Amino acid sequence: MLLTLFLAIVFCAAITLMLVSAVVFIQEKWMFSSAPKEAVALVKPREHGPFYGARAIGWILMGFSICMILGAGVISIWDGFRNDFTFGQFFLRFILIFTIYKIYDMTCFDYFLLCKSHFFQHFIPEVEGVYNNRKYGYNIKSQLLKLLVIFPAACALAAWICSLF
Repeated sequence: MLLTLFLAIVFCAAITLMLVSAVVFIQEKWMFSSAPKEAVALVKPREHGPFYGARAIGWILMGFSICMILGAGVISIWDGFRNDFTFGQFFLRFILIFTIYKIYDMTCFDYFLLCKSHFFQHFIPEVEGVYNNRKYGYNIKSQLLKLLVIFPAACALAAWICSLF
């Protein structure tokens, strides 16, 4: 259980690193595809990062983030094989990791960074008007669908596959 909580923290840290590298350093318009359509329409294409070498730093951080995510997945599965996990144990590990991540995403990214601190608006100022007067992020229905339907289904499928071996 302690390893599962640690892996969830690593997963959340990796996603945070990915977000920071995309928003602060890389700033490519296509990276904002999950934002509301009205915000994406306002994002101006940027030919250069905020300073010389920013995009290179961003892509290095993005690669490190992806390695962290893959590493957390490999360790969670490898440890399950090593300890002869059943379907239920794999499922519990996967669902805990993704539930902790999704709650972190909804509170930290959508509520705090988007609505309270205006982190995104600081780096992409043209979207300020889209997010004004919001008490919560823009995609609560999508977030709850992932939390309550998509993630449990994906975790069950992954646990079933892992329990076959």
